[in-house]
Amino acid sequence: MASHSRFKNMLIAKIITRFPSLANRFIDAYQPWETEGVPWTPVSKPLNQSVLSLVTTAGVHQKDQTPFNMNDPHGDPSFRRIDGRVSLDHLMITHDYYDHADADRDMNIVFPLDRLREMVDEGTLGGLAETHYGFMGHIDGPHIVTLINRSAPEVVQNLRKDRVDLVLLTPG
Repeated sequence: MASHSRFKNMLIAKIITRFPSLANRFIDAYQPWETEGVPWTPVSKPLNQSVLSLVTTAGVHQKDQTPFNMNDPHGDPSFRRIDGRVSLDHLMITHDYYDHADADRDMNIVFPLDRLREMVDEGTLGGLAETHYGFMGHIDGPHIVTLINRSAPEVVQNLRKDRVDLVLLTPG
């Protein structure tokens, strides 16, 4: 049953990618989680003096890590720590809810670590964090509360502990 469901999700993602107008049915039926306000912290130092961490909801993780749970219809609210020194060919995507074929060929599409390293080398960006974070973007139902109350606060605590100044959020 689970493999049938995964196949169905991947097929839907591919079809919607090829025929975006079909996505309107899914968009119209979806009831998003509503929040008040935007959590925003103004930038307090120049970019060339700032340390940045990548946080993605594209399902990116290291190949030696446990993949995100694609069998739970509500998604997987956990996260994966990604070593800042990792080569992009040691990363993979586990996410059935979007067509990531292009990102599988060039991980920089959803996890632009090489581009950010270039910015550090050029002096445009002060530095990169030792740890980045991967989430699975399809979180629904009861897992939203887990994401908001457990996973996200843990990542924020880690970012603060690591003295990260900026976070670049990338979707899948």
